[in-house]
Formats: sequence, C-alpha cells, structure tokens
Amino acid sequence: MVYLDFEKPLEELQERLTRIKEIGTTEGVDVSKTVEDLESKLIATRQKLYSNLSRWQKVQLSRHPERPYTLQYAKMLFENFTELHGDRQVGDDKAMVGGFASFNGRSVVIIGHQKGTDTKSRQYRNFGMANPEGYRKALRLMKMAEKFNKPVICFIDTPGAFPGLEAEERGQAEAIARNLFEMSKLRVPILCIIIGEGASGGALGIGIGDRILMLENTWYSVISPESCSSILWRSWEFKERAAEQLQLTAEDMLRFGLIDEIVKEPLGGAHQNPLQMAATLKQVIEKHLSEISSLEPTERIKKRIHKFASMGEFQYKS
Repeated sequence: MVYLDFEKPLEELQERLTRIKEIGTTEGVDVSKTVEDLESKLIATRQKLYSNLSRWQKVQLSRHPERPYTLQYAKMLFENFTELHGDRQVGDDKAMVGGFASFNGRSVVIIGHQKGTDTKSRQYRNFGMANPEGYRKALRLMKMAEKFNKPVICFIDTPGAFPGLEAEERGQAEAIARNLFEMSKLRVPILCIIIGEGASGGALGIGIGDRILMLENTWYSVISPESCSSILWRSWEFKERAAEQLQLTAEDMLRFGLIDEIVKEPLGGAHQNPLQMAATLKQVIEKHLSEISSLEPTERIKKRIHKFASMGEFQYKS
C-alpha cells in the first residue's frame, strides 16, 4: 500500500498494528485487546481524515499510483472488450485506448486515457498525455460508434494533452478542437466520466457528452495546481493555494453546474476497493445510459449543445 503525505497517521497506526500482530504470533502472547483498540483507532482516524479533505489532498488522491485506470475499468465493468488501434494517419497512441465492449448485454464503445502502473509502463503510456493521433483515434472510434449506433463511454484521466513540439507540429490544437466539434453533434449517446485527473484540453478532447460525471476524489480544471502556481508565483511551492483558488474538485464542478453527478468512492479513494468502485460505477452508468438513450438523436444533440452553451455566467452592459 502506498501512503500519501497526509496519510502518514494511518501508515503509522497500520505499522503498529502489524508489529503487534507479529509479536502475538511469534511469541504466543495474547494481544487481542491491543489489536482491537488499534483497529478501532485506525477506523476512527480514517473516517476523520477523509471526511474533511482539502482540495489539494483530493488532487493527490486523484493521482494515487494504485488508482484504477481505464483498462482496469474495462475489465471490471465490461465484457468482451476488444481494443482497436491507430488513427489511420500517424500511428497508435498508447496514452489513449478504446474499442468495442459489452455492457449488460449491450454493445458500447469505450474510449479513455491510460496511465502506466510502473516506470516502464508510464513511459510507454506517456503518463496518460495523448498526442494528436490519440485524439484522432478517439474520433475514429466515435465515428464507428455512430455508424453502428453504439453508445460512447469516455473515461477521462490525464494531466493534460502532450505539450511536446512534435505534438504541436502534428496539430494538437486542431485535433482537440475537431473532437469538440464532432462530439457536440454525434448522433449516439455519450457518457463522460472523470476517473482521475481532468486537465485542460487534454480532458476536453474526449469530454463533450450528454452527461458528465466525476468520481468523488477527482479534479477538473483548465490548468493543474502546479502549473498555475508556477505561472502566478514563479514557483510550485504555492500549489496548495492554487488548488484552493482554482476550485477544481467534484463538489466545485457540481456547484458551478459543469457536471451532472458525483460518484461516491470507497472511503480513502477508489484504489482502496476497486471492485466496490466498479460496482457503484456500473449502476450509475446503467442509469444515465438508459436515460440518454431514450431520447431521439436530434433531441439529444439539441440538449447536449444547450448544456455546454449554457455554462458560465455573463453580464451585459449597455
């Protein structure tokens, strides 16, 4: 188990509990009362800690290395997932995955960012930062979904689109903008779920949908706290302050009217119990998919465009 900085009290209690149990086993000492007290204290500390998380702490949880990613959800939520590759122009972006799958007996198209689970796979997946070919692959799959009348489910988890020179040379901005345009008028249902980080255009590139959901410990913003801090204060040291000012949590997004629902996570984050997280998510997906699938395509598109056109507050001065 990997513990974050603010989870040190839990780590210390867990280490004490483990040592006490080892002593009881190796020396044949009755430690049941001590174990019971420590377990009770551990539960109380965990509940207190996670009941009042700051925005920066939620950002940290969204990046937890053991948090489930798109391909894990593909295995837990869907059946017969068949991954498709390539954008038919440049290559196959490993930071963006997608393909056909079965959800409760219904064919769907899954698209999502994919991070790695260790150093080698993180490099292979480019840390979940997609290149233009990744967004063009996503669009190709969306067009296939439209052709065969299959709903699209997008899993968003990226620190941003890849900012490298080669990505700009191959049209990063155009690829994302094209996706925004095409997704707004796609005739099939689109469900977008932020499962981790939702940063800037990298998230928006697969983030235009009929319903936008966020897991409880995720964030969605035009910029990361670190980048915001480096721009405003010329240092990353103010990232916690930047997170507060950005108001980027799921609760903030729901209050601003930018998302439709917050999906509850297991205590401590989705990585604490991935199967429970998947079970909760499965119910939520079924509910929203049923609701948006009941609409006629023209009505669905109209509502989708109105949804995004209505975001924000405006003041007109004469």
